[in-house]
Amino acid sequence: MSGLFDLTGRVALVTGSSRGIGNALARGLADAGATVVLNGINPERLKDAEAAMAADFGPGRIHSCAFDVTSDTEAARGITWVEENVGPLDILVNNAGIQHRVPMLDLEVKDWERVITTDLTSAFLVGREAARHMIPRGRGKIINICSVQTDLARPTIAPYVAAKGGLRNLTRAMTAEWAASGLQINGIAPGYIHTEMTQNLVDDPDFNSWILGRTPAHRWGTVADLAGPAVWLASEASNFVNGQTIFVDGGMTVVV
Repeated sequence: MSGLFDLTGRVALVTGSSRGIGNALARGLADAGATVVLNGINPERLKDAEAAMAADFGPGRIHSCAFDVTSDTEAARGITWVEENVGPLDILVNNAGIQHRVPMLDLEVKDWERVITTDLTSAFLVGREAARHMIPRGRGKIINICSVQTDLARPTIAPYVAAKGGLRNLTRAMTAEWAASGLQINGIAPGYIHTEMTQNLVDDPDFNSWILGRTPAHRWGTVADLAGPAVWLASEASNFVNGQTIFVDGGMTVVV
């Protein structure tokens, strides 16, 4: 592997990584050499994910820490645990997120707030705690996982659209405040990715046909499609890339 993309010796934390996109991103970083800390709120699922990755990459390079990314005290505890038990945090991937599909006229305020808190506020809380350690060291990579809904909207997912749009500008705000201290903060905006959580959409003939027709690449994305961009943004190859959101969507957002 080119030295530009080599993450050997780097410590990475990926939130919401016991399964799905987060787990695939964690595996991509580990494959590039990073020591990876998985995160989630379900301790059993998290331990299973840790064991599965340790079987592939070795137990010394795979760790896990269960903490609630929506709590400021828990975020501080989680980052401190990584720093004290694994090593100085070099890479943070803010991936934790949820979806809630209800028309806005029927949307409960508590559900709006739950999505905003999980998908947007958590990136602020965990990102801020990571930056408290990264800034004195003069280096660090923060990658915020956005969405095509950072730029687009669909009916029934208003809180998700608002959160992902906010996450793009949070990425810019972090850059405005922290880039001078040697940090690079960028976003990845996946298109429609085929995972166990989107399987019901893949199985819906009408929706599947719409995705294939709406996407110039004429296919769903895979979790593997996201690993390369994540490694690039986590590596020295992206040292002058800051405040950007990279769309990995097969061209969906550039056509009408």
